Amino acid sequence: MKNQQTNRQMTIAFILVTSLFFLWGFAHNLDPILIPHLKRSFLLTTAQSTLVDSSVYIAYFLMALPAGLLMKRFGYKKGIIVGLFTFAVGAFLFIPAADFQSFTFFLVALFIIACGLTILETIANPYISELGPEKSSIQRLNLAQSFNGLAAALAPVIGSRIILIKGISDEELAVLSDPERKIALAAEASTVKEPYFILGLLLIIIAVIFSRIRLPESPRIEESTHQKRKSIFSTLKNHNLRWAVISQFFYVGAQVSVFSLFILYATEVVAITEITAADFLAACGIAFLLGRFLGTFFMKYIAPHRLLGLYAIANIFLSAFAMYATGMIAIYTIIIICFFMSIMFPTIFAMGISKLKEDREYGSSLLVMSIVGGAILPGVFGLISDFSGNIQIGYIVPLISFLVIAYFALYKYKSV
Repeated sequence: MKNQQTNRQMTIAFILVTSLFFLWGFAHNLDPILIPHLKRSFLLTTAQSTLVDSSVYIAYFLMALPAGLLMKRFGYKKGIIVGLFTFAVGAFLFIPAADFQSFTFFLVALFIIACGLTILETIANPYISELGPEKSSIQRLNLAQSFNGLAAALAPVIGSRIILIKGISDEELAVLSDPERKIALAAEASTVKEPYFILGLLLIIIAVIFSRIRLPESPRIEESTHQKRKSIFSTLKNHNLRWAVISQFFYVGAQVSVFSLFILYATEVVAITEITAADFLAACGIAFLLGRFLGTFFMKYIAPHRLLGLYAIANIFLSAFAMYATGMIAIYTIIIICFFMSIMFPTIFAMGISKLKEDREYGSSLLVMSIVGGAILPGVFGLISDFSGNIQIGYIVPLISFLVIAYFALYKYKSV
C-alpha cells in the first residue's frame, strides 16, 4: 500500500513538473518572434538583435549556482515557487518596457524572466531524472522535454499573430523623418504587452497550485542528503560531467542560433513574409517534438550516447548544406536540423549527471550554467552574417557545435 501511494505521488509530481517544461519552452520560443519584431521596432542590426538571446542566456550563467543552492537549502517545492514568481515578474515588466519604448528595458525584463527559468530548469531536470528507475532516467527526461518541443511548435504560431503586427507599412515609413520613423516603429513594440501580461497571470496561478501540493523526494535523493558533498570544482573532475558541460555550451548555442534567427534566415533566403516564416518555425517545433518522442522510443534499442552521436553527425552535414541551399530546400533543411537537435539537451544533461549521486545539485547547476552558450554563439552567428552580408554563412557556428557534440558522444563519453 505504501509503495502504491509513493508511486502515485511520483506520477502526480512527474505530471506537474513536466508542465513546467512546456512553460519555459513557450517563453523561449517567443524569443524568435521578439527578435525580428524588436529588430524592426528599434532599427537594429542582426548582431544587435541577438542581444535578446544574450540577455536571456547570461542569466543562466549568473543564476545557475544560486539556483542550485536554493534547491539544496529549501528543496524542490519552494524552489519551483520562487522560480515561477520570478518568471512572472519579468513577464509583467514587458508592460512598462513597451510604455517607455526602451530596448534596454526589454532586455532587463527578459533577463529577469530568464532568472526564473534558470531556477525552474536547475530544479526540474534532475528532479525528473530521479522520479523513477535510474536505468530509464534519460528516456524519462526526454519524455518530459518533449513538452518543451510542444511549446516550440505552438509559440511561433500564437506569438506571430499577436506580436508580429506592423502598425505602419514600409512605404509609409520611407517618407517619415528619422525621429518620426523611430517613434512609429517603437510604438509597434506595444503589441507584446497583452500576451506577456496573460503569461504573468498564468504563472501566478500555477505558483499558487504548487504551493498547495506535496512534491515527494525520490529515494535516491533522500539517501544522499546525509553524505558529504564535495565542492563544485571537485565535481567538475568527473569526466562525463566535464564533457557534458562543454557539449551543452555548444548545443544550446547551436539551438538558439537555429531557432532565434530562423525568421531572419527564411525571409532573406526565400523572401517570404515574417508571418509565413513564423509558420515554418512552428514546423521546426513540430519536427523537434516528433524527434523527442521518436528519440525516446529509439533509446530502448540504441544506447543514448550512440543515438546522440548519430544525430549530431546528421546535423553536421545538414548545417553545411544550409550554408549554400537555395529556395524552399533551405527551409526544409533547417526543419530537419531541428528534428535531429531534439534529443540533444536532455540526453547530454542526463549523461552528465549520471552517477553524481550527492553532487547532483552541483552537476545540475554547472550544466545549466553552460547554457550561456546561447548568449555567446548566436552573437557570433550574427557577426558572421553581418560581416559576410549573407546570413547563411552563419551556419558555420551550428556546424562546429555539432562536431563537438559528436566527439563527446562517440569518443569521450564513458558509459557506466
